[in-house]
Amino acid sequence: MSITRIDKRQSLLHVIRPWLIMLGFGCGALPLQAADAQLFNTVKLKLQAGEQVVGGTVTTADLNIYCAMASSGFDFLWIEMQHSPLTYQEVATMIRACPGPAIPFIRVPTDSEGDIQKAVDIGALGVIVPMVDTVEKISNAITYAKFPPVGKRSQGGGQYGAIWGRDYRQLANDNIMIVAMIENPAGVEIADQIAALEQVDVVFAASSDIGSFTGLRQGDAAYEALVTRIKDATLAAGKYVAGPSAWKDTREGYTFFQGPPDTALVRMGAQQSLQGSMGSNQPRGVAPIEGLED
Repeated sequence: MSITRIDKRQSLLHVIRPWLIMLGFGCGALPLQAADAQLFNTVKLKLQAGEQVVGGTVTTADLNIYCAMASSGFDFLWIEMQHSPLTYQEVATMIRACPGPAIPFIRVPTDSEGDIQKAVDIGALGVIVPMVDTVEKISNAITYAKFPPVGKRSQGGGQYGAIWGRDYRQLANDNIMIVAMIENPAGVEIADQIAALEQVDVVFAASSDIGSFTGLRQGDAAYEALVTRIKDATLAAGKYVAGPSAWKDTREGYTFFQGPPDTALVRMGAQQSLQGSMGSNQPRGVAPIEGLED
């Protein structure tokens, strides 16, 4: 995908345009030009259309892996900066190399101005905030991710304009999504307050950490009560409920999912290849042409 045109977002729109058409934009409900002008975050568009979205988890700075995942069918990429050694310089290079079709979301290490500002400056259209157990923590993320008058994001340098277009400043607030992760009982207690914040788009029930903090397991009545409380509070506020991809189509009400990490996907792909069940579109027994495996 070329990003050499003056308005780089137009190049990316050639990639995401099929998603816009599939969702009904440009087919009578809303002129495609209007959709292009206002919302280019296809994750937000799909959720608004009642669809589910899944993001593959990225933990490596390898550009080949990142670009392969960006074009493999995931709706977004969950770029993991809380539990990985990834740096903002590395992630900036990754996003610039392959800004789509999968939309870049970053799980930031903290709710600090520095972390949030860097994430959006390098082009993330989703900010995933871990360990939200106070209203202040998620409010900080909103403040630093959104430009005035919504927040207090500084308009400094960054590659966001090169990726999303010269009118990014005017459209950023509508396209940047805020995801609040609830991972402990303190967060569950204020799930209704978190979901009630206007700029919070998604509330994520962190399955593993809820178990880690409580000593409970999925299926335990007390565990399920905590998860249900998060879901009910989120849906009551008109927001989207998120969880691990294992919960996709197995729990009602969930529409936003974190998929497996890159390492797991490589392992699964290797296992399928060794079993002879993975390959190109060629019939079984026909080897793919080297250099054209993608």
